[in-house]
Amino acid sequence: MPPSAGTSLKPVKRMPLAKTLPKIGSPDFTRDLDLSQDELLALLDLTQQVKSNPARFARALSGRYLSLLFEKPSLRTRMTFELAIKQLGGDAVVSVGPIGDREPVKDVARNLDRWTNAIVARTFSHQTIEDLAHWSSVPVINALSHRYHPCQALADIFTLQEKFCDLRDRKLAFVGDGNNVAHSLMLTALRMGMNFSIATPRGYEPDAEIIAQAEALAAVSGAQLVVNNNPVEAVQNAHAVYTDVWTSMGQENEESKRLSDFAEYQVNAGLFGEASADAVFLHCLPAKRGEEVTDEVIECGQSVVFDQAENRLHVQKALLLMLIG
Repeated sequence: MPPSAGTSLKPVKRMPLAKTLPKIGSPDFTRDLDLSQDELLALLDLTQQVKSNPARFARALSGRYLSLLFEKPSLRTRMTFELAIKQLGGDAVVSVGPIGDREPVKDVARNLDRWTNAIVARTFSHQTIEDLAHWSSVPVINALSHRYHPCQALADIFTLQEKFCDLRDRKLAFVGDGNNVAHSLMLTALRMGMNFSIATPRGYEPDAEIIAQAEALAAVSGAQLVVNNNPVEAVQNAHAVYTDVWTSMGQENEESKRLSDFAEYQVNAGLFGEASADAVFLHCLPAKRGEEVTDEVIECGQSVVFDQAENRLHVQKALLLMLIG
């Protein structure tokens, strides 16, 4: 059996249990920056409370219901949101398939907000998320769009807190496609004071607008942002190395070209060896073993990929508590 990465994680310093739940000022969570800095820190603190004392919150959302809309296949996102609301005392209804094909998105939103207390949507286009949020009178949560994956980033940062406690001045390296995962991770890590280095093949860099936002966040936190095309340079002395699939859902027609373009960006033992001795490996899953990461790395004792997956449940509980609690 492979070693369990979770056994090496350090607990985050426990915060006193809050008498009242913190709240999010924004009506929705469509993108990472919908959370203020204080709200981000409060959510991470609440996540630790939820994880360490789940019984305290077992009836916190009794009588609350979620609409879960999935245009894309899902294992972790769907399961963790369903389990999150149920373990908090509520329940969920699920719809799988295109959103807005049979009727306009604005009609979908105004039906669901009559029946449920929040809408969780995993979509191809980020505009679908924005349209749902515009027309819905209940909170809309982005469970993944082509532009952002904010719930994943929250789980990633919480996982890194468990490992390192204080993230300031730690280095997080992302190797691969400058995609939705990279966008959200970059924005959230820099806010936490982490140095962020990303290496992509030419033409696959993160969106210029997201980079500009990230640079502004780095200026405030004092963290360093490096965007280049050199995977070895990105990973050198990193405390965490992250990668994602080279071909995301909806890009299947580009797969052959991407396999060629990304060939030098595989996280293997050699590349991972450029990182700090205590570095951890992260991946949002599912992974295409043998492409973006080798089996050797994803199964090593420094891999925390299944801790990330578990922590999706806990951070999403905290997010629901802050939005509809």
